[in-house]
This record gives sequence, structure tokens and C-alpha cells, in this order.
Amino acid sequence: MDFRIGHGYDIHRLVAGRPLVLGGVKFDTDYGLEGHSDADCATHAVCDALLGAAGLPDIGHFFPNTDPAYRNIDSQVLLARVCAELRQRGLEPSNLDVSIIAEKPRISSRLAEMKAALARSTGLPADRIGLKATTNEGVGELGRGAAIAAHAVALIRRA
Repeated sequence: MDFRIGHGYDIHRLVAGRPLVLGGVKFDTDYGLEGHSDADCATHAVCDALLGAAGLPDIGHFFPNTDPAYRNIDSQVLLARVCAELRQRGLEPSNLDVSIIAEKPRISSRLAEMKAALARSTGLPADRIGLKATTNEGVGELGRGAAIAAHAVALIRRA
């Protein structure tokens, strides 16, 4: 089988007055991630990992932040489109591993919901998605709670 691996990374600043969406799950906070879309950095990292594994350009190439069509769009829609793009090329996701780095809010109790959302958008069984939450131990902008970041690794294969 033809397997390929890709890595994705995304980071967004936290700002007041925006909804907070991570891994397709909305959190009840008075702050959210700054960005053109819903700014879901976990899902954006997954998109970039999948695109990178396929040897394709990054998420900004397919969904530019200069295009009003993507203003406040649900990143799960973007992820489903990325998976459709892969399938058009005879490729499909095999598994994902995602790490979210956030000082706030505490997200570990919502990981199962995020995993379910990512599974719906990718067509993967939930048991093929690894999802972890960690902090930056108070170091840097992430550690001060000014931003949230995510790393993702994707394995894809020929369909």
C-alpha cells in the first residue's frame, strides 16, 4: 500500500467577543480565536496535515482568508472539503493524531466530542483519531493564555 505522512500546525490568538471552537466543538466562553473562519486551530492543523501528506498546498491556498466566502465558515466544512480533495486524487485518510496546546479553557472533558466531530468530517472511525490536550506550562504566549495552538499528524493511503 502507498502510505504518506503529513504534519500540520496552527495557532490563533485569543480575543474577546468571538466564539471559541476547537475540533468542531463550541465552548461556552466570552473569548474565542481570532481569524477569518471560525479559527478552529485544531481542525486547521488536521487540514494541513492531510494536505501535506498528499503533497498539496496548505489550507490557505484552498481557502484564502481574502475570500469573503470563508468568513466565519465552520472549519469542519473545510475539513470535509479537504477530504473530498484527497479522494478525488485517489487518496483517503487512514488515521490522525492531534495535540491541542491551551492554558484555557480546560478541554480534556470535551475530547470525545471533538473526536466525534473530526470523525464525521473525515469519514474516519473515531478509534483512528488520537486527540490530546496539554498546556505550555506557563511558557511564552501560549503559556500566558494569549493563544491556542495545535499540531496534527496524518497518515493517508491510496483508496
